[in-house]
Amino acid sequence: MVKQSIFGRISQLAKANINALLDQAEDPQKMLDQMVRDYTNNIAEAESAVAQTIGNLRMLQADYNEDIKNAQDWGNKALAASRKADEYRSAGDPSDAEKFDNLAKVAIQRQMTAESEARTAEPSIASQTEVVDKLKTGLDQMKNKLNQLTAKRNELVARSKTAAAQSQVHDALKSIDIMDPTSEVGRFEEKIRREEAKVLGQQELASSSLDAQFNQLEDLGEQTEIEARLAALKSGGSKPAIGAGASASNGVTVDEADFDKL
Repeated sequence: MVKQSIFGRISQLAKANINALLDQAEDPQKMLDQMVRDYTNNIAEAESAVAQTIGNLRMLQADYNEDIKNAQDWGNKALAASRKADEYRSAGDPSDAEKFDNLAKVAIQRQMTAESEARTAEPSIASQTEVVDKLKTGLDQMKNKLNQLTAKRNELVARSKTAAAQSQVHDALKSIDIMDPTSEVGRFEEKIRREEAKVLGQQELASSSLDAQFNQLEDLGEQTEIEARLAALKSGGSKPAIGAGASASNGVTVDEADFDKL
């Protein structure tokens, strides 16, 4: 009964569908870890049961071989005693002949007993041999299943770690999205743009101021030359050089009709 129970458990575990079990599990990794532990423990238990069953089979086989050997030995002894009885009977000694015939009968009886015990053990040996073969096959299947479980567990752990790493990278990328105006990079970029705009404004103001100053210088030079030429006309002198003479006031207005009165 114990051997049949062990065999049933081995067979059930060997036929277990890993993927079906994982589909029912809330946490596949924990499920696999537990299954690996259970399989390891069950394999150890199964190995012990198989070893015990094999030991029992070997004992049966040893007893069977001993019975066969005893049957052969008693058969040889029966033959020797029968021949010895024939010798005494030929020598005219019926008493010793009867004695050895009786010994031959005893040897034959013991031979028959040994043969009977051997025949009785044969079905048990055959049954035990079949059980041992099935247990060995089931045990091999369990070991293969354990290897599959271990590989599946390692694959799942690797996939889990990869997914976690990808999630971390995704979260990190989201936190530094340069297109997001609320991100640190976006705020920093906006600050730089404002500073650049301020510099451009300052440059534009500076440029306007310089242009105005140059324009004033040009106007002052022109008025100076006009005053100088007027002074030369009044004095009857020659045309003064450009830039000579005193400075004149700006903002003089002229009525073009006055030129017609000349």
